[in-house]
Amino acid sequence: MLIVMTVGATREQVDRVTAQIEALGLKAHPIPGAQRVAIGITGNRSIVEPGLFESLPGVLEVIPVSHPYKLVSREAKPEDSVISVGGVEVGGGRFAVMAGPCSVETPEQTLTIARAARAAGAHILRGGAYKPRTSPYAFQGLGREGLAILRQVGREVGMPIVSEALDEESLEAVVESCDMIQIGARNMQNYSLLRTCGKAGKPVLLKRGLAATIEELLMAAEYVLSEGNYEVVLCERGIRTFTEHTRNTVDLAAVVAVQRLSHLPIIVDPSHGTGKRHKVLPMARAAAAVGADGLMIEVHHDPSRALSDGAQAVVPEELAQLMQQLPVILPLVGRHLTAQQRPTA
Repeated sequence: MLIVMTVGATREQVDRVTAQIEALGLKAHPIPGAQRVAIGITGNRSIVEPGLFESLPGVLEVIPVSHPYKLVSREAKPEDSVISVGGVEVGGGRFAVMAGPCSVETPEQTLTIARAARAAGAHILRGGAYKPRTSPYAFQGLGREGLAILRQVGREVGMPIVSEALDEESLEAVVESCDMIQIGARNMQNYSLLRTCGKAGKPVLLKRGLAATIEELLMAAEYVLSEGNYEVVLCERGIRTFTEHTRNTVDLAAVVAVQRLSHLPIIVDPSHGTGKRHKVLPMARAAAAVGADGLMIEVHHDPSRALSDGAQAVVPEELAQLMQQLPVILPLVGRHLTAQQRPTA
């Protein structure tokens, strides 16, 4: 159920509705909108009587929510959400590019790539410190050492950082070091981890699982929002199909579907989505043209020596080329490149 407040409803009126919800043993989720506040209700096992709220001061209407993902849906919030990642805004027409190495390898490697990404115009520095690899013998990342490198480099080049957490132990380290928590495709339905992310107080980048439906992706996001964290960005990173010409299949129709159903921003990862360098830029341009809210691109200055996923990493010159093309494409779909964070003195 969703309680829509009138335009100009006071804080006291919102608090009174919230208190009434909590008095029933339910959970209230105030969701600020462009012109009015809506209050979502979760925790109810049966229908809540609308009359309990309709007569309260400041209440405009009480609306049943038909989707199982109550807080994620556009019924709860018709306007696009804008998520701030270390001062960089994503969503609501603001298109953000997350770029960097698949894995943090050394301080020199990370700084070289970060400087190139910043110079090209990218907004957020990505880099893996904990790597969930298919083979247990493959490079697993540098862990806390990698996060320390990423944090130092991010500060030096003036870019907020995002890195993946694999479990609750690594999540604690990521929260301490990063501006955004990445939950990878393999963990999209790790509901315990998602709930903990909801209590972590940091924006979350939630990647779609390898075989997840759109509803399953949105329900995974609902786990984070249900714990009070409304700062979630979704990511289409390719799904497993029968094709052999590409590592995964980038489902660009998912972008359109998600934007119709949810207010959360959705970006596209054409690096994991294709697994092949020559396909990354064409699919990145296609993602921009379909109306995505951003991109996540793997970049390496020497892909042949990369410790992970070198085959899908573009070189800095290719990233720069893409960043020059985006301002031509984005206005056609009502988007514009978001502002880079200003470097600290």
